[in-house]
Amino acid sequence: VTIIFSNEVPEHPCVSPVSNQVFERRLIEKYIAENGADPINGQPLSEEQLIDIKVSHPIRPKPPSATSIPAILKSLQDEWDAVMLHSFTLRQQLQTTRQELSHALYQHDAACRVIARLTKEVTAAREGEGYIPSKCSLLTTASSVVVGEPMEVSEQVGMTPEIIQKLQDKATVLTTERKKRGKTVPEELVRAEDLSKYRQVASHAGLHSASVPGILSLDLCPTDTNKVLTGRKTNTCKRLINASGMIFDFKSRYACSPSFNPINTHMMTVNVCSHFCGYWAFSDIQTGRVLTKVTDETAGCALTCAQFHPDGLIFGTGTGDSQIKIWDLKERTNVANFPGHSGPVTAIAFSENGYYLATGAQDSSLKLWDLRKLKNFKTITLDNNYEVKSLVFDQSGTYLAVGGSDIRVYICKQWSEVLNFTDHTGLVTGVAFGEHAQFLSSTGMDRSLKFYSL
Repeated sequence: VTIIFSNEVPEHPCVSPVSNQVFERRLIEKYIAENGADPINGQPLSEEQLIDIKVSHPIRPKPPSATSIPAILKSLQDEWDAVMLHSFTLRQQLQTTRQELSHALYQHDAACRVIARLTKEVTAAREGEGYIPSKCSLLTTASSVVVGEPMEVSEQVGMTPEIIQKLQDKATVLTTERKKRGKTVPEELVRAEDLSKYRQVASHAGLHSASVPGILSLDLCPTDTNKVLTGRKTNTCKRLINASGMIFDFKSRYACSPSFNPINTHMMTVNVCSHFCGYWAFSDIQTGRVLTKVTDETAGCALTCAQFHPDGLIFGTGTGDSQIKIWDLKERTNVANFPGHSGPVTAIAFSENGYYLATGAQDSSLKLWDLRKLKNFKTITLDNNYEVKSLVFDQSGTYLAVGGSDIRVYICKQWSEVLNFTDHTGLVTGVAFGEHAQFLSSTGMDRSLKFYSL
C-alpha cells in the first residue's frame, strides 16, 4: 500500500475518516497542524480523528535511487562488509571461548591430581601409616608406639638413685656377657673366604606404602635373627617384615624409634630428638614418662644419629657439624669428643668388643676410633660422593658392614674389603648381620629388603 504525499510504504499508516484515504501519520499530522483540514477534500480534520491501521511490516522496497546498477553494487558491497565484520567478531568470540575452556580443563586436571594425592594420603593415614611429627617433637618411643601417641618431653621425672642402680646392675650383666663372648671367636662364625662368596638369595620388593618412599631403618631380633624389622617415616608398628622404623627388643615386646637403641632393662630407653631440636631424652617405656632431657649447649646444631655402647651406660651421637660425642648415661654428661670428619655425621656403630667405634659422614669416609685411647686409628676413604647411611658390626666384632651408595663388608683389624653389592636401585639405608654372620640383610630407598648368603 502506498500513501499520499510519499508514494512509499508507510511505517505508521493511519486513515482519515473524512476522505477515507491512507496517510503516513508523521506527514498527515504535520499537514493538519498547518492547515487543519483533510488534504484531499479540504474538510476540517483533527489529529484525534485519525485512525491507526495495524499491519505487519513487510520488507520495504528499495527506493528508486537504489535501482541503478552502481547503487545495487554499492548495496552488495555494504552487505558483504557487514557479513565479514560479523564473521570476524564471531571468530574472536570463538577464540576467547577456547582459551577459557582450555584454562578450565587445566584447572580441572590439577584439581584431580590434588584430589588423588590427598585421597592416597588419607588412605595411608586410615591404614595407620600417616603421622608426620612437628619439627621439634620427639621421635616416637616404644610406649608411644604401643598406644599410638607421641611422647611429650615437657614433664621430666628425674634420674632417681633406684633407676641409676638398675642401669648399673644391667650394665654389669651386659659387660660380663660381652667379655665372655669376646674370649673366643665362635666356631659357627662364617670365615672371610666364605663370606666373600655371598650372593643375593632373596629380595622382598615394594615393602611399605609408596606415599612416603623408601625404607629408612632395619634391625634384627637379638634372640632370633631370622626375624627382621624394617621401617619408614611413620610411627606405626605393623608386622615384622613390614613395620615402622624401630630397633626391636623381643623380650620386653617393645621397640624404639630408629635413631636409638634400647637398654635391655625392660623399662628404659634413650630417645634422640628430631634433627631440628638437638637434644636427647631418657624415658621410661612402661609409663611413657621422660625422666630427663639433655641439651648439648656447645653443639649449636642438630643431632643426626645415635647408638648405644654394648655395655649400655654410654652412647654416642653424631652431629651436623661433624662431631662425634660420647655421653655418660648416668651422669648425663659429655665425656669424650671425636673431631675429624669434615661433614655431618650420618652413621655410628660400636663394636661388640667394646673398644672400637666406627663412624661415617658426608665427607665420603669411614673412621675407626679406639675408645680406650680416645683417638682415630684408621680412616677408610670411600669413592668420591659416596654416601654412608648405615654401619653395623657383627656380634663377634669380626666384620663391619657399610650401607649407602652400595653395600660393603670389611674385615676388622685388617680393614680390607671382602664384599661389595650393588643390587639396590636406591641408597642403602640399613644393613644387619644374621647370627654368626650366616647372612647379611639390607634395606634401601627402593623399598626393598634383600638377603645375602652362600
